[in-house]
Amino acid sequence: MEIKDEWTQEEFLKNKKALAKEGVDVVLIDTILSPIEKANTLTYNPYEMKKYPKGSVFVFYCDTGKATKERLPEYKEKFPEYNCVSLKGGRGYWRVNMQLLDEDDK
Repeated sequence: MEIKDEWTQEEFLKNKKALAKEGVDVVLIDTILSPIEKANTLTYNPYEMKKYPKGSVFVFYCDTGKATKERLPEYKEKFPEYNCVSLKGGRGYWRVNMQLLDEDDK
């Protein structure tokens, strides 16, 4: 799977599910000390983040997605053995009740 620099919430949910099947961790990283309700997030902490297996995907979010997108090159430099992605629209566009349905559930 090609990993783009920016994911929407829907892409995050789909990719997290697909990558989990391949044994790849996808972690939502809180850069603003404001966890997203009903989402499993990790506060930005390089020490804790480097405990994840190499090749894991870190999806960084801020309030609007602008700051994390601008800082993506910095994150990629700091975590070269990981995939770094910005959450498009940030926390402001996150829909708490959004979920993906399997084809069987429709």
